[in-house]
Amino acid sequence: MNFKTFLRHVREGFKNVFRNGWMSVASITSIVVSLFVLGVFILLVLNVNAVADKADSQVQINVHLTLNTEQKLRETLQNEIGNMPEVSKIDFISKDQGLKEFRDSLGEDAAELLDGFDKDNNPLPDTLRVEVVQPTTVPFVAEKILALNETHAEKPIYKVKYGKGSIETLFKITRAVRNIGFIFVAGLALMSMFLISNTIRVTILARRKEIGIMKLVGATNYFIRWPFFIEGALIGLIGSLVTVGALYVGYSSLVASVQGDPMLGLQLISFGDIWLFLCGLLVGLGVLIGVWGSTVSIRKFLKV
Repeated sequence: MNFKTFLRHVREGFKNVFRNGWMSVASITSIVVSLFVLGVFILLVLNVNAVADKADSQVQINVHLTLNTEQKLRETLQNEIGNMPEVSKIDFISKDQGLKEFRDSLGEDAAELLDGFDKDNNPLPDTLRVEVVQPTTVPFVAEKILALNETHAEKPIYKVKYGKGSIETLFKITRAVRNIGFIFVAGLALMSMFLISNTIRVTILARRKEIGIMKLVGATNYFIRWPFFIEGALIGLIGSLVTVGALYVGYSSLVASVQGDPMLGLQLISFGDIWLFLCGLLVGLGVLIGVWGSTVSIRKFLKV
């Protein structure tokens, strides 16, 4: 096919979109509604995953040291933990710093309960705060750290805390949320594809006489198919762009209202952080569905 013929097909594709009026509107509307529902659910899944990732990343291991642990022994233990491949960061929190953090976490009113504790009678132990590369390895790393106690005669580790039990439950919940979200998005995408393609199929069914006449006067299958191919791509493109615009307006308004109300305590992903992924996915899916619906639907009418 030469370039001149290709331009002719493009022109015919554009003309068909406007020439078929309400049928094109019906196809575009079907794409907009289906992709909008899909886009809303994708935004929901992305935000739930972001919350789950944040919860995972905040999981830490607190290694409480025995009282009067010598500095040299503490530094040795700190180096041993820091050299573990699963550990990404380790900080030493002195008992004075720990008391200050505890006081700050209680707030001004409740902090008065700690006024009787000072540097001389601080009940908190020195602590090594450990962060890991993969949050799911926290229980395993905690066991490895506790095992270091057996390599030192002084037994410098008093207790290893990481929220045993609740952390494992958190990991199960976040894993289930991700898996269920993926399944729902995939299922909704397939439903959208069939709904949209059926709408486009009805559009082409209404023009079967036109296709039959072109076939009878000698037009080849490729010559007939290409304008419909272009038309389907245009319908998918227009519908997906309208969807992206609607999602941008609606989601941006939601983010602004949520962030403007500190009582809700929610932090949604900004549209700017995900627009490239979302736009690429919806536009690509819209064009693909439009082309697929047109080419599959017209195939049966090419046999005359």
